[in-house]
Amino acid sequence: MTPPLLELEHVTVQRGDRLALNDLSLRIEAHERVAILGPNGCGKSTLVRTITREFYPLHKPGTRMAIFGQERWHVFALRKLLGVVSATLVEANVRDICGLEAVLSGYFASVGVHDEFTQGMLDHSRATLDKLGVSYLEERPMTEMSSGEAWRVLLARALVHEPKALLFDEPSSHLDIAARAGLFGSLRAIVKQGTGLVMVTHHLSDIIPEIDRVILLRDGRVWADGPATTLLQSDPLSELFGARVSVERREDHYVAW
Repeated sequence: MTPPLLELEHVTVQRGDRLALNDLSLRIEAHERVAILGPNGCGKSTLVRTITREFYPLHKPGTRMAIFGQERWHVFALRKLLGVVSATLVEANVRDICGLEAVLSGYFASVGVHDEFTQGMLDHSRATLDKLGVSYLEERPMTEMSSGEAWRVLLARALVHEPKALLFDEPSSHLDIAARAGLFGSLRAIVKQGTGLVMVTHHLSDIIPEIDRVILLRDGRVWADGPATTLLQSDPLSELFGARVSVERREDHYVAW
């Protein structure tokens, strides 16, 4: 059997004098399509950075953290199994490198290419850009791309080594309507082919129809966990966010106001 993407047992992460994750327990299977939703300050970003090994839990009795069944990882080996796309990564890659170089860097978990690459890597990078419909960005510097183009190039970067799952952090940040539609159309096609997805967001409109499980975070803990159709309703979301939230489902997408 394929081991779970993520197993957290009684995980606590401290940032300054605050517990950003507070005795958090969570399990996500490798091929699940999950959205993690919550208000600002609930622990979403800390959870992402804990998964990617930027942050580490406090050492406490009963604490356990495993990714794809392993508790210890070489971070570069992990990044070959888990494709990450985030606003932080977009900002890190806004340099004078072209789209093709950005995708190639996915093989090395780097910003830009600093190692020798093979012809096979080069060909597959071009094929991945083409698959996402952005082969025209091969030679364009990242600094000259729109936000939507940069996100799709970094999605190609995350996919180039054919990971078991994708981790998307706040995917609609700084995207206009057309750019968002293009990015999410590409993401839906990838997920339909069987790639696992963990999407971290505070926007209901980011939750694509393929997501069937929702985890609600509050104060660094799992506040609720269940089917999207059950939790993406006005009453639970109003209680979670501490304000009245009205929710409507339109053609498999959720709209909140």
